[in-house]
Amino acid sequence: MEEDPLLTITDLRIEGRSGELWHPIVKGVNLTLRRGEVLGLIGESGAGKSTLGLAAMGFARDGCRISGGSIDFDGINLRTAPEAQRRSLRGKRIAYVAQSAAASFNPAHKLIDQYCECPVVHGVTPREQAEADAFELYRRMRLPNPEAIGFRYPHQVSGGQLQRAMTAMAMACRPDLIIFDEPTTALDVTTQIEVLAAIRDIVRQFGTAAIYITHDLAVVAQMADRIKVLLRGHEVEEADTRSMLAAPREAYTKSLWAVRSFARAERPPATGTPVVSVRNVKAGYGAVDVLKDVSFDIHHRRTVAVVGESGSGKSTTARVITGLLPPRNGEVLFNGKVLPPNFKVRSREELRQCQMIYQMADTALNPKLRLRELIGRPAEMYLGLKGKALDSRIRDLLALIELEPDTFIDRLPSELSGGQKQRIGIARALAAEPQLIICDEVTSALDQIVQEGILKLLDRLQAELNLAYMFITHDLATVKSIADEVVVMQRGVVVERGPKAALFAEPKEEYTNLLLSSVPEMDPDWLNRLLAARAGQ
Repeated sequence: MEEDPLLTITDLRIEGRSGELWHPIVKGVNLTLRRGEVLGLIGESGAGKSTLGLAAMGFARDGCRISGGSIDFDGINLRTAPEAQRRSLRGKRIAYVAQSAAASFNPAHKLIDQYCECPVVHGVTPREQAEADAFELYRRMRLPNPEAIGFRYPHQVSGGQLQRAMTAMAMACRPDLIIFDEPTTALDVTTQIEVLAAIRDIVRQFGTAAIYITHDLAVVAQMADRIKVLLRGHEVEEADTRSMLAAPREAYTKSLWAVRSFARAERPPATGTPVVSVRNVKAGYGAVDVLKDVSFDIHHRRTVAVVGESGSGKSTTARVITGLLPPRNGEVLFNGKVLPPNFKVRSREELRQCQMIYQMADTALNPKLRLRELIGRPAEMYLGLKGKALDSRIRDLLALIELEPDTFIDRLPSELSGGQKQRIGIARALAAEPQLIICDEVTSALDQIVQEGILKLLDRLQAELNLAYMFITHDLATVKSIADEVVVMQRGVVVERGPKAALFAEPKEEYTNLLLSSVPEMDPDWLNRLLAARAGQ
């Protein structure tokens, strides 16, 4: 006899408030989940994945409401149950693992205290037993020094370790259901492997049901038993993972499978004076050296991808180039001329020539300013444009990033999608008419369809405007798409650099091999083979 479902969602409808009106977000979705089963939820940004995941807890975020349908969790209707009953389930029987562990932990409390809070408050175990349980789960999550790491504060561990600590915390009460909401999006590929393996192992060990939300198709292939595809709040299709990967039925699903086909044609080797030269740079914070003798060049109309796991020195190198972090030794040259090490003594013209596009467009754009102000400020500050000339320039830039000027010029950032916000970040960088743009993880928070659109846009702009790019990323699929040259960093040292094709075909260093082998593939058996191969080494 088949086991009854743990979670049944029927004809779920969720609305979001905009002004005085309510608009549909989730439009009649059905979902069934049994104990020990992992369901993958995929779809582009705005599809309703996270909203549906939270609804599985009987929860709707601020500005949203569950307007129809039923949510049945183990015989309890979460739509009609009293709030006190729903609260008693959260943490104890239903747990949630957020995308950003760093934003979810309280920075003022040690990891072990935050782990123990839930089982103690819910009366599951006393404090002493909760601590012992934490050490065991930290061990299962492959955290270093499992009996000591819990006594650190969140800022004292790496991003990957914090994500694993959050997964352990979600397991503290041995919940029946865990919702994983993009838990590896912000992690580098080597750390991601560790976290994925740990999540999968612990879910299997405890027979926990899980909803795994992601826009990374290769990741969901490793984690899910079944996959459900969403589009603008509608269910597109659902099937077991192998069937979905091998033969998706719907055109939209097929389009998801086809993304990341973009790859720029190989270009001849760079010649002439580089736009930027980093020469033997040593830099750090306080007494700690983060960069150790870092050197590389970036030429006109070339993209140099700087890759490496978290803490390798990628963003610190960008800070040195922009003058935010003066180096202890070495120098940065612009068109063959040494730049002042500190941005405070650089001329306005020197500052204009290097602009940045940031990872999190949500936090990089002032929410109180309209797009004409956000884009117009650099054009006014660096180029002295005013009045009609400034308005014309703003409109030209909006057209350049493929946003209709009359429609968007007076919008606020809150009125844009994630991909549109990132386009505004690009326009703002272009407004100063720089020669170099530093792209810091600019696609990491975007779904794969939007990612591809941003990469194509950046490629077109580079050709049209003769731009040089420094691309900081942990996404090697992005590197394959857009880079001309690759700089591989590890612990503040450049371990390998060279043309993209040569580096991917014949990496010379063991660490580069490790990075390349850690890129997930659209094959449900990929993670098993990788872990088996590494265990046999």
